[in-house]
Amino acid sequence: MELFKVYPLFDIEPVKALGCSVLDKKGNEYLDLYGGHAVISVGHSHPYYVDKVTEQLRSIGFYSNSVQIPLQEELAQKLGELSGKENYSLFYCSSGAEANENALKLASFHNGKKKIISFTKCFHGRTSLAVEATGNDNIIAPVNRTGNIIQLPFNDVEALEETFKKEEICAVIVEGIQGLGGINIPDEYFIKRIRALCDENNAVYVADAVQCGYGRSGKFYSHDYYNVDADIYTMAKGMGNGFPIGAISISPKFKASFGMLGTTFGGNHLACAAGIAVLDIMKDEQLIQNADQVGTYLINELKSFDQFKEVRGRGLMIGIEMDQEIAAIRKSLLFDHRIFTGVSGKNVIRLLPPLCLSKGQADKFLVAMKEVLS
Repeated sequence: MELFKVYPLFDIEPVKALGCSVLDKKGNEYLDLYGGHAVISVGHSHPYYVDKVTEQLRSIGFYSNSVQIPLQEELAQKLGELSGKENYSLFYCSSGAEANENALKLASFHNGKKKIISFTKCFHGRTSLAVEATGNDNIIAPVNRTGNIIQLPFNDVEALEETFKKEEICAVIVEGIQGLGGINIPDEYFIKRIRALCDENNAVYVADAVQCGYGRSGKFYSHDYYNVDADIYTMAKGMGNGFPIGAISISPKFKASFGMLGTTFGGNHLACAAGIAVLDIMKDEQLIQNADQVGTYLINELKSFDQFKEVRGRGLMIGIEMDQEIAAIRKSLLFDHRIFTGVSGKNVIRLLPPLCLSKGQADKFLVAMKEVLS
């Protein structure tokens, strides 16, 4: 049987990784400034993380959500503490798309409405309603087109207000920083109007923090920059540092009932052990603060390059936009300097490194970028 080929692949086979470094089967070492789509949060193969997951695997790896799993309570308590949302409750799942699906489903259960507002250049996942909410027609199959998504221009307050006047809105879903769309940051007034309009119209504010959350922006949720509380926060990616885990953090306004939401793999023993290890490391090693400090340094240095049209981002979520296509630059960084980066479209390089990135490693990238551009 062959693979169903939906991914273009680099001719690189990683076999070992530690911190921000990745080694391939030929012995070449790479600086990882992409973290496998922002998944690696506390660094590759962190010893504490490896020990916690290995220890759990030796005890019990999985059982269903029909039994007591104290690890779920421990992870929820630590997540509430580090995020500042102790009075919220947590539902576990296995991915970011699943988190967004459950958030929108819960919103509709809550107010009985159907229409969801999302925004251009967003990305919310590839499943059912999440993919219809995503701003990419190429990945939306006919069966996904329910007609319940209203997509508006990003940062357009007037369009947002007009839509609330015309439609019965169930929820608004918005990334605190758009990732795949090119590291686009929402205006503060735009976010605050979303919050106010949701309050005025019994709609639900869903903060998609799958890529931009979990400390990556220099705050736990990038939405925290706006001093507003969302009704539901969705998360995954950095939550498990490579182990598949997702969740939604749910405000006290929502009331649970048996059977309302469900999952097979969400909140399993191994996933929770991974998630607990991540939060312990983030707290003990002050990785959110590191993301802020190193990210701010990197952004400021990149803004001094004359060749860039714009440098956007917060913390270690950075977009470098150029007037030209960046494929050759990315290829040179990868094969000549052995530095992994990401892209958005044809003109934006995305940086999403582990949150343990050091200033020295940032400098290595800056030197390499200067050489490539020269």
